[in-house]
This record gives sequence, C-alpha cells and structure tokens, in this order.
Amino acid sequence: MLKRGHLWIMSLLYLATFGSFIGFSAGFAMLSKTQFPEVQILHYAFFGPLIGALARSAGGAISDRLGGTRVTLVNFVLMAIFSALLFLTLPSNGVGGNFIAFFAVFLALFLTAGLGSGSTFQMISVIFRKLTMDRVKAEGGSEEKAMREAATDTAAALGFISAIGAIGGFFIPKAFGTSLALTGSPVDAMKVFLIFYVACVVITWAVYGRHSKK
Repeated sequence: MLKRGHLWIMSLLYLATFGSFIGFSAGFAMLSKTQFPEVQILHYAFFGPLIGALARSAGGAISDRLGGTRVTLVNFVLMAIFSALLFLTLPSNGVGGNFIAFFAVFLALFLTAGLGSGSTFQMISVIFRKLTMDRVKAEGGSEEKAMREAATDTAAALGFISAIGAIGGFFIPKAFGTSLALTGSPVDAMKVFLIFYVACVVITWAVYGRHSKK
C-alpha cells in the first residue's frame, strides 16, 4: 500500500483541504486576536468551523455529481485566490487592516477547505477502488474478490490519508505562531500556504485532471 504513488499524492491533497480546515479552526482565533486585538473574536470564531463542517458533506455530494477531480481542481484555485486576497485585509505599514474583509475572506477559506475535504475524500474512494479492482481482475480474480479487496484497500487508504491530513491541525497554528514570533506578522506563513495551494492546483491537474472527463 505504501508503495503506491497515489497514496502519497492524495495524502498531500487531503492535507491541503482537511488539514487546512482543522488547522484554520485551531489557529483562526489566535491569528484574529493578534491582528485585530480590539475585536471580540470569540463572538465570531465558531462561524468558520461551522461553515467548513457543513461544506464537507456538500463537497462530497457535488463531487458525486460533477466528479471529484473537477471539484477539487476548482476548489484549489479558489483557495489560492482567497489566500492571496487575505494579504489585502491585514494590518500593514501602520494601516490597521480591515477586520470585516479579513473575516469574510477567512470564511471563504473555511468554506473551500470544507468543500475540498469532501471532494478529495470522494477522489480517494474512487481512485483506490478502481486501482484494486483493475489489479485483481488482471490477475484473474473474480468480480466478488475484486470488490472485497477494493473495499479493504480503500478503507486502509482512507485511514492512512486521514491521519496525514490531521497534521494540518498542528502545522498551520504552528506556522502562524512562528511567523508572528519571527516577524511580527503572519504574512510569511500565508505565503507558504499560498504556494502550497498553487502547487496542489498543478498536481491535481497534472495527475488527475488532464485525463479525466469528469
């Protein structure tokens, strides 16, 4: 299982979606408090995680209809755009920033992280089911055996990839904290996230998007 390239590719994509969701959930309040100390962020902090959680199931449903690859690709493009827009909302050079814009953009990031969690999860199921069924049938196995092994392999892949995705819950708050400690601003951490999302756009398109009709 660990030798399959798709396992590691999908782990990376799931880290970018589910990892972003739980990482933003863990770090949003802290980041807001440091950038906009006059705002009582605890009154609003729950909106983002709530939107992301609701969007996850919607992402899966949309992917079942339109295709997980297509939804994931568009979603990463949106995550990159919203990450870039976030720079415009932060305090800079003595200017206080705009909390309403910051909050709105972050809600959009929560939304896309949730949608992407659902779409990448759907991709994992489809990819590993097909890989295993094709392998078993090529070896002369029956349809029943192929389906049985596909269910086992898919469950194993989902478990491993979910564990990798959970790393985001540590990495994102840590990245924000380190950037703030070293520079007094979260901008450097956000640059890393932006580059990561752009890389995920390229990877999704290059590995899955070019040859997919859905």
